[in-house]
Amino acid sequence: MSKDPDLLPFETTLRVRDTCVCLHAQRAARALARRYDEALRPLGLTNGQFSLLMSLNRPEPPGMGSVAALLAMDRTTLTAALKPLERRGLVRVAVDPADRRGRVLALTPQGRALLARALPLWEAEQAATARILDEPALDRLRGDLRSLS
Repeated sequence: MSKDPDLLPFETTLRVRDTCVCLHAQRAARALARRYDEALRPLGLTNGQFSLLMSLNRPEPPGMGSVAALLAMDRTTLTAALKPLERRGLVRVAVDPADRRGRVLALTPQGRALLARALPLWEAEQAATARILDEPALDRLRGDLRSLS
C-alpha cells in the first residue's frame, strides 16, 4: 500500500498551529479588535475607524499616501475605509493644493468632537488590555510588532 505524497500528516498541522507566528498574530489581532470594537461601539465606531480618525489628527491635513503607510493599507483599502466616515461627516477628502492629482484628508469639526469622545473609551480599553500584560511585556510586544511591520 503506497502513501499519498500530497497528504500531510496531522502532526504537521499541529506543528503549524503551535508555531506559526502569523497565525498567532492574527488570532491576537482579532481578539484585540473585538475588545476595542466593543469599547467603541457606543459611538458607532470600530477600532479601525478610530485608528483612521486618530491618524488624521494632525496640524496639517495629510496625503493619502502617508496615511496609508501609517496604517499599513493600500490606497484602495484606505479609500473604502474613508467612505463611511465621509458619509457621517467626520472626514473631508479634498484635492491636494500642492498636487492636483493627490488628495488630502482632514477631520471635520464633527470628526474631531467624536474622536475626543472616543478617546476615554479607548483609554479604558487600553488600561484593561494593559492589565493582562505588565508594562515591560507590553513595551517589548509593541517593539516586536513594530519590527515586524
